[in-house]
Amino acid sequence: MASTHDHPGEQAAQDPIRLLEIRDTPLSVDEIFRAAGDDAAGGTALFVGTVRNHDGGQDVGALGYSCHPSAQDEMRRVAEKVVAEFPVRALAAVHRVGELEVGDLAVVVAVSCPHRAEAFAACRKLIDDLKHEVPIWKHQRFSDGTEEWVGAC
Repeated sequence: MASTHDHPGEQAAQDPIRLLEIRDTPLSVDEIFRAAGDDAAGGTALFVGTVRNHDGGQDVGALGYSCHPSAQDEMRRVAEKVVAEFPVRALAAVHRVGELEVGDLAVVVAVSCPHRAEAFAACRKLIDDLKHEVPIWKHQRFSDGTEEWVGAC
């Protein structure tokens, strides 16, 4: 009797990390979603981080992201950890750097897995680990003239 894992679609994807970039140009949800698509995936989870108009009770007037030269390599390391922990069929993540405005997309990540619960968990781990481990810094300038640097994403 054949197991369900005998179907070619259940075999591991050759390279599930399809797109990892840090860009200074606007991000596209459609691009990241397409990059994370896989015919053997039953679920794709997507997270979009946007620039909001406030933080810590203060109005945000302007915001910029910058990164360390190692950020791209750290992004790959984080993605590889997610792929090792979950049955990822495809993964994509892009983070923006430079000056952004309220409403702009700052980060978009997507993960496809055989089932939705795995996709949600893998996507959550991917964005949480990117935020905590990749050296990308946010410089917020508030409407009252004060400013602050935030350690990551």
